[in-house]
Amino acid sequence: MRKNIKLAAAASAALALGLSACGTASDPASASAAGATADESKTLVVAASPTPHADILNYVKDNLAKKAGLNLEVKEFTDYVLPNTATEGGQVDANFFQHKPYLDDFNKKNNTHIVPVVNVHLEPLGLYSKKVKDLKEIKSGHTVAVPNDTTNEGRALKLLADNGLITLKAGVGSDAKLSDIEDKKGLEFKEIEAATLPRALNDVDAAVINGNYAIEADLKPATDSLVLEKSDGNPYANFLAVKKGNEKDARVAKLAGLLNSPEVKKFIEDTYAGSVVPAFGTAAN
Repeated sequence: MRKNIKLAAAASAALALGLSACGTASDPASASAAGATADESKTLVVAASPTPHADILNYVKDNLAKKAGLNLEVKEFTDYVLPNTATEGGQVDANFFQHKPYLDDFNKKNNTHIVPVVNVHLEPLGLYSKKVKDLKEIKSGHTVAVPNDTTNEGRALKLLADNGLITLKAGVGSDAKLSDIEDKKGLEFKEIEAATLPRALNDVDAAVINGNYAIEADLKPATDSLVLEKSDGNPYANFLAVKKGNEKDARVAKLAGLLNSPEVKKFIEDTYAGSVVPAFGTAAN
C-alpha cells in the first residue's frame, strides 16, 4: 500500500494538472457545454480508483470499446477527492469510484455538480482483523478503526450496529457519527483515512475497510472479513458519473451501456468471486 496518502493525493493532483496541460481531457471552459454535441471520435477520459474500478474500465477498453466505436482512456486516482474535482473542472470527462451518499455529501460540501449516470457494482464494506478470527472475539477494551469521511463512517457504524458490536441512537441513519453511538460496549474507536485502513490493521484490533481498498491490500472480502455488508437493498452501488450537463454525451452513453453489459457482469463475477458484485441499473439522481 501507499506510504502516505498525502503523497498519493499530490501525485494525483500533478496528474490532473498534467491532463489539463497536455490537452488530453475536456477543456474546463467548455466541459459543461459539451453535452450531446461532443465529438464521438474524441477520447473519453475517465478517472477511477485502481481496484476494481480501473480494472473494470480497462477490461472494457481492451475487449469491448473498439467494437462499440469508443476511444477510452483510464486515469487512476488514489483518493476520493480529486476524481470529482477533476470532473468538475473538465480535466477528465467522467469518473467511476463512488456511491450516491458519498457524492451527495461531496457536492454539498464542495459546491460541485457531479451526477450519476449508471450503477455498475457494489463493493461490500467489511470488518477485518489480524488479531481475532471471529466476530465474537471482539470485546470490551478492543480498538476498532473506521473511515473518517462522513458517509463511509456512517456506513461502517451501521455495519457494526447491525452485528451487535455497538448500539446507535434511535433514528440515526447512514450519516451516523461516533457521537451517535448510544452504547460502545467498551470498544474504542479510531477515525482513519479510508485508503490507509488496511495498514492500520497491525495497530488496532479490527478495522472496517472499503471493498476497493481491501482488495488492493490483498484481502479477500468474501473470505477474509469477519462480517460483510449485505448486498440486497444496499444503497451504496458504485456508478459512472459526469458533470451535470454531460449525461447525454454519446461517448458517455456508449460507456454506460458497456459497463452494464453481460460481458462486464461475467468479468466481475469471475474476477472477484463475491468480493465485488454486479449492481446494474439506472443510477438515482
